[in-house]
Amino acid sequence: MRCSRMFAPTLREMSTEAEMSSHRLLLRAGFIRQLAAGIYSFLPLGLLVLQHVTNIIRDEMNRAGAQELLLPALHPQELWAESGREATMQDILIKATDRRGTKFYLGPTHEEVITDLVRHNIRSYRDLPLNLYQIQMKYRDEPRPRGGLVRTREFLMKDAYSFHCDEASLDATYQKMIDTYKIIFRRCGLAITPVDASGGAIGGKETKEFMLLIKSGEDTVLVCPQCGYAANREIADNIPPCCGVPYEERSGMELGHVFKLRCAISEPLHATVTDENGAETPIVMGCYGIGVSRILAAVAEVNNDENGLIWPMSIALYHVYLLAANPTDQVQKDLADHIYNEQTAAGIDVLYDDRSERVGVKFKDADLIGVPLRLLVGRLAGQGICELHDRKTGVNVDVSGEQVVSEVSRSIANKLPYT
Repeated sequence: MRCSRMFAPTLREMSTEAEMSSHRLLLRAGFIRQLAAGIYSFLPLGLLVLQHVTNIIRDEMNRAGAQELLLPALHPQELWAESGREATMQDILIKATDRRGTKFYLGPTHEEVITDLVRHNIRSYRDLPLNLYQIQMKYRDEPRPRGGLVRTREFLMKDAYSFHCDEASLDATYQKMIDTYKIIFRRCGLAITPVDASGGAIGGKETKEFMLLIKSGEDTVLVCPQCGYAANREIADNIPPCCGVPYEERSGMELGHVFKLRCAISEPLHATVTDENGAETPIVMGCYGIGVSRILAAVAEVNNDENGLIWPMSIALYHVYLLAANPTDQVQKDLADHIYNEQTAAGIDVLYDDRSERVGVKFKDADLIGVPLRLLVGRLAGQGICELHDRKTGVNVDVSGEQVVSEVSRSIANKLPYT
């Protein structure tokens, strides 16, 4: 991509209304724009990062044996009434009515819808276990949107639902999802702490939250300083210190949540299968969610400096930011063009700043948007040499034009997390 063709309206001043650094930087760098309270547009740069996150999630969910589908965002009111959650979740449900007067809710979560799908299409225990997931917008009438993408009324979520004929099968998938989540967050560059938690409004009976422990987090987590066991406030207040030492109180941002729903949804919806004896038995369920758009805020919150964002290579919008110090110098321009074409052909994602701006402006924009590597074609262009800059470490290395692809490829590989 060439910067001269890119829609990325950056801001030179920080927003005074944004209280979190991630919110301010995502606005400044042209990744998001607010449409209304808790409702954001993802601009091309933000969408690129979002797509890289979803690619990681799909990769690991598919590897774990889950199957992707896509469910409707509009949910018939009677389905929520049937499950009994219309009353318990009334405060967050966003209502819609069609021209015939039929009432719907915009989906805040999809347990009802997917259970309805399964109860009409799965009849026998032989068809189980089954793990289905989607990546889709969710809608919740959040009373206090905050932190940019941290707490919104419309957000992208990966939600998975597993269906089983017994508890043992559920236990196996539940543990597999915990292990899968650890890999997903590690690949996104996040150090996550699994936390024992309560089910909340969703209704899970045994749950874990996946927390990023940061000062700006809105949740309270109690952590054992000796063994690392962690629980949220509600759980930890009801159990003694596990190692005999007091818990330490930390702030955390929730990025994922897994539940053992068991029969909390299947029983009221009469979702059953016949067991090996021919008897009808309620389907046992699990539920597994990841706040996909919230991951952008989390990564931005912990990967930045005074100059801007620093994206992990695994989800970065581009691998390399390429520029010529003086684009009117034909030698520099020719070498930059050659490097751009070579790297693109090699599958390296390159953002080529071909604008006529001063080099200082280009440096500032490169730092602000947080591309991990920067290639500068400058004073040594006549010798076929450019400068490779590491955004995170600040280290500069001179590289010959013939070695750019191999050197950049090596740097990219070194920055990808071990999976």
